[in-house]
Amino acid sequence: MAATIDHIVFDIGKVLIHYDPNIPFSRIIPDEEERKWFFLNVCTHEWNLEQDRGRTWEDAEALLIAEHPEREEQIRAFRKYWHEMVPHAYDGSVAIMEGLIDGGRDVTMLTNFAADTFVDARKLFPFLDKPRGVTVSGEIGLIKPDVAIYERHARDFGLVPEATIFIDDSYPNVEGARAAGWQAVHFKDPETLRKDLAGYGVEV
Repeated sequence: MAATIDHIVFDIGKVLIHYDPNIPFSRIIPDEEERKWFFLNVCTHEWNLEQDRGRTWEDAEALLIAEHPEREEQIRAFRKYWHEMVPHAYDGSVAIMEGLIDGGRDVTMLTNFAADTFVDARKLFPFLDKPRGVTVSGEIGLIKPDVAIYERHARDFGLVPEATIFIDDSYPNVEGARAAGWQAVHFKDPETLRKDLAGYGVEV
């Protein structure tokens, strides 16, 4: 195994907190086929990612409303009901993170998140304030899996890349971390994460 792990870096969405836009939109667009079309053609994953990169919601909404004026209310609903998309934390993962912090481990977070919704997330989930710090893509204009965001995080927090392990549910983001010289594990569930970390000598 490579260098001893001195730094543990957590992704947030789908690792520490649940995220699912279908939760409010099942009510807003009850028809499943229409809802699927809406996410594929209007409020797409790629559109949402640009807010994670730093685009304002005002600009994002204006862009789509110009293209789909008849969908204005549904487009605005994406930000308006965002809090419903993050209904709960993954208690098992949070327990692992808090256990590492309580055990004296250096823990930070690196997330693709819009700057303003992250402010909301911190209010909803106070445990997000427990790690030493966080890099939020929307605040710095860089996004995973671009290698630059991992390099920025390592520089800002004084991490040694080969002594850093990153946990993310997205395989491309795991690969991005590895390209930056970090160790990384693909998150599946808390129990698997415990085993994966143990494999790197990180006991929880």
